Amino acid sequence: MHLSAADDHPLLQPLMIGGLTIENRLIVAPMAGVTDNPFRKLCKSFGAGHAVSEMIIADTALYARKKSLYRANFDGEIAPISAQIAGAEPDKLAQAAQYQVDNGAQIIDINMGCPAKKVCRKLAGSALLQDEDLVARLLDTAVNSVNAPVTLKTRLGFENGAENILRVAKRAEQAGIAAIAIHGRTREDMYTGLARYELIREVKNSVNIPVIANGDIDSAQKAQEVYDLTGCDAVMIGRAAQGQPWIFRDIEHYLRTGERLAPPSVSEIKQIVLTHLEALYEFYGEYSGCRIARKHIAWYTTGIPNSNAFRQAMYGEESTAGQFYVVESFLSAHE
Repeated sequence: MHLSAADDHPLLQPLMIGGLTIENRLIVAPMAGVTDNPFRKLCKSFGAGHAVSEMIIADTALYARKKSLYRANFDGEIAPISAQIAGAEPDKLAQAAQYQVDNGAQIIDINMGCPAKKVCRKLAGSALLQDEDLVARLLDTAVNSVNAPVTLKTRLGFENGAENILRVAKRAEQAGIAAIAIHGRTREDMYTGLARYELIREVKNSVNIPVIANGDIDSAQKAQEVYDLTGCDAVMIGRAAQGQPWIFRDIEHYLRTGERLAPPSVSEIKQIVLTHLEALYEFYGEYSGCRIARKHIAWYTTGIPNSNAFRQAMYGEESTAGQFYVVESFLSAHE
């Protein structure tokens, strides 16, 4: 499909969530341990219209933990700021929502999509989809607890053959949820197989709130394809942005012109990686900065010749200065 060279592609238009305007409809999915403040800013610099924070568990006892403080840090971010919370007790979820609004969040996102065992064991994340009455209570309580739009991130259902996303979406709309993001898999699927978009289309046709499609959107063409299949109001990109935050620029260019952008050169990747590393070091400090940067460096360098040997050496670097030096040297050698 070739598009006319115009800016009027629906996914490049602003999106209203509650009374707030998001610049375009290309959204960074919340990913634990990935979508921190530096990564959200980086994706927005490449044209993402919106980014949701990492999941914060709704437990006041955990808020003072170092990890939670980093996750709830929105310094210097482009508004509107969206904080994701997860929990299975309505009163705790309400407290978490209010805490994040007081902390600067303008949108609260509820996680009913995370398939991780440690989250599901607490009957949070996608495990909640087994109990629709509890889902309803959580959504009602969260919406009524804050003077801010509340959104929902969820999956098709808990297990295959028992997909209940249509009921959950309608109940979310009744509760006053401002938008719903749907990953096209069940909890049972985890991240295996292919995302299924037919049910997302059915949800889009049955509710009047924005429906955001998520799952397997890993290229500009795929973003267009998912839009065509679902009629969604926005697309949400997660794993495909790991190590290639420029995917948002690629999608924007393709939707505007119908042309594919060439992949970035090693020189450009070097510039992006080193800028990202400096942001991580500044945000987390020496010890955590060095360690958190490792996975990002591994993603960025996948596919570059000799990157396996490089990564093994890089993992051994214990200081930010040493890490920065080996990354810069490796990428410079491949320019």
